[in-house]
Amino acid sequence: MQIIRHSEQTLKTALISKNPVLVSQYEKLDAGEQRLMNEAFQPASDLFGPITLHSPSDWITSHPEAPQDFEQFFSDPYRKTPSPDKRSIYIQSIGSLGNTRIISEEYIKWLTGYCKAYFYGLRVKLLEPVPVSATRCSFRVNENTQNLQIHAGDILKFLKKKKPEDAFCIVGITMIDLYPRDSWNFVFGQASLTDGVGIFSFARYGSDFYSMRYEGKVKKLKKTSSSDYSIFNNYYIPEITSVLLLRSCKTLTHEIGHIFGLRHCQWLACLMQGSNHLEEADRRPLNLCPICLRKLQCAVGFSIVERYKALVRWIDDESSDTPGATPEHSREGNGNLPKPVEAFKEWKEWIIKCLAVLQK
Repeated sequence: MQIIRHSEQTLKTALISKNPVLVSQYEKLDAGEQRLMNEAFQPASDLFGPITLHSPSDWITSHPEAPQDFEQFFSDPYRKTPSPDKRSIYIQSIGSLGNTRIISEEYIKWLTGYCKAYFYGLRVKLLEPVPVSATRCSFRVNENTQNLQIHAGDILKFLKKKKPEDAFCIVGITMIDLYPRDSWNFVFGQASLTDGVGIFSFARYGSDFYSMRYEGKVKKLKKTSSSDYSIFNNYYIPEITSVLLLRSCKTLTHEIGHIFGLRHCQWLACLMQGSNHLEEADRRPLNLCPICLRKLQCAVGFSIVERYKALVRWIDDESSDTPGATPEHSREGNGNLPKPVEAFKEWKEWIIKCLAVLQK
């Protein structure tokens, strides 16, 4: 295992900058916010630790990139920022997300609530779910894993056409695996920062995807025409577990972070680290390091205390915010499903420690 450790001065400059205007901006932050963010360059901090590399296939080793400090983020001419008339994140589900309609509906509400807390201060709106056929995307069977895959680029074109006037961005989510081009095996997600669109798949986050018993394998693609999407009818969907929900929340917020102009983090353990494989994605924390937190706060304009409180509320509210079951829901099985938040408990404890620093 390799540990990437930056000097205190390097981290301090990455966070605060040496530009007098940005230093002054930092000094105007609430005292508690400065106290929390200063943890970035405290070697003994138990809130923010260094990045650890576990294998040569990890992202930083295999995808060399220039790091982005706060000053570079702030002065990026291509960065998109929400404006008063474009402050909404839209979520578009493509295909079913759960094995029953009620599971699908609850799952997307959990993700929406999480996004509202994570990007505190922005509106998060749900679009009416659409079947795969509505996107007119290309699809294939992956020759290695034998599962169905849909073309990420085609979905991005579909989302761009659907993007509402007041949208800062529109993101598609699906339980069907994605591929970006014929030569690639798969991709977890893809986004266009200039168009403010992204598509993310949670198909590989089910506990059985890489097992012999995976039920999403297709022996042969039977397609009568390019417009025949019948193979997606009743296609396999993994069970919604706490771990799958946590992985989904992580991917969704990481990729939306990119749409805000946050590049892959190379400073400290952070949600914005790149990941090449599921094991690396699982090691990545849910939280932003102070450098990336300052970037997001600059883009959105939230109070860090209020944002953390909203995240704790989301974890504590173990049901979704839907009213009680209607007779129609009751016939389908469960009315109000309990939100599976067991996997978030450790993170909640971490947030409470941060709140203690903020509110000293």
